Amino acid sequence: MSSLRPFGLTAWLTVSAAAVLLLLTPASQSRAQAQAAQATPAPAQAANPAPAPSSQTTVAATSPEQRGITSRAIDKVKQVAKSAGDIFSRVPCLPPKDANKGSAKAMGSLPHVAAKLVAGKPVVIVAFGSSSTAGYGASSPDFNYPNRLAAQLHRHYPTADITVINAGVGGEDAPEMMKRLQTQVIDVHPDMVIWQVGTNAVLRNLDPGDTAKLVEDGIARIQAAGGADIVLVDPQYSPAVNQRAESAGKMIKLLGKVAELRKVGIFPRFEVMRDWHENQSIPVESFVIADGLHMNDWGYACFAQLLGDDIIRSVGQIKLGVNVPADVRTYRPM
Repeated sequence: MSSLRPFGLTAWLTVSAAAVLLLLTPASQSRAQAQAAQATPAPAQAANPAPAPSSQTTVAATSPEQRGITSRAIDKVKQVAKSAGDIFSRVPCLPPKDANKGSAKAMGSLPHVAAKLVAGKPVVIVAFGSSSTAGYGASSPDFNYPNRLAAQLHRHYPTADITVINAGVGGEDAPEMMKRLQTQVIDVHPDMVIWQVGTNAVLRNLDPGDTAKLVEDGIARIQAAGGADIVLVDPQYSPAVNQRAESAGKMIKLLGKVAELRKVGIFPRFEVMRDWHENQSIPVESFVIADGLHMNDWGYACFAQLLGDDIIRSVGQIKLGVNVPADVRTYRPM
């Protein structure tokens, strides 16, 4: 698998980001620093991020102190852009080693996305979920998985009109997501929905069966509204989730059964992340931030890369006339 190449940040982003950093409160600056410090995976830690702008900012934008703050902010944005480009240079993003033993399952065909790409029509993908979709733990919005996925798809299909909408809201699970399913998913008329769900239900000790039933109902509503391609994303492999192993295991199995029943795809995030640690010998702290739950920049980037590779592969199958139903699970590298 090839590594992600730098997708770059435009001049306007540099200026805009610098302006945003100038408006950060001291608390938000500290939080941004803490997240950035955990953004690069071990074993080779990156240098400490540039210091955050001083809280003693002056009113005069042209003062030497203000110019110094602006310069540091721009340097910080440049540092973020560089780390985005070489994020896999230290630790590569590889397919699961034991894929042939059954840890990774095919998502199946994505006929709506493929048909739109072949016809040269615009493609809309909605990333629906909670904080893993919103990107909590990433050092910059550019590093959340929907944005990384969009960059990858734009590189692979440079002439295509592809929009990836981030509909992630931290702290939610199926009950809350169902309340906004109509307005933020169905009414957008997506060609594909990537639904990350189940983690917060596990953390709250909710009944996995209730979550599975809500997800099944949600999938049925999406399919009835236009038949968008759907891919479920199960909980992440992380210390906080692993502390509730029994509940997490039930959730993962039930989401898999829902995917088979409704003939939709599933990305086995838990198994993929467990492979990073158990088979690829990557320390958990290299892809999960200090809260023991959320992914860091590398974790989101590799998740997006493998998900994007699976989408591209599935679209290629349709273009070649090879229809692999989503409910047929074949074992292969992600």
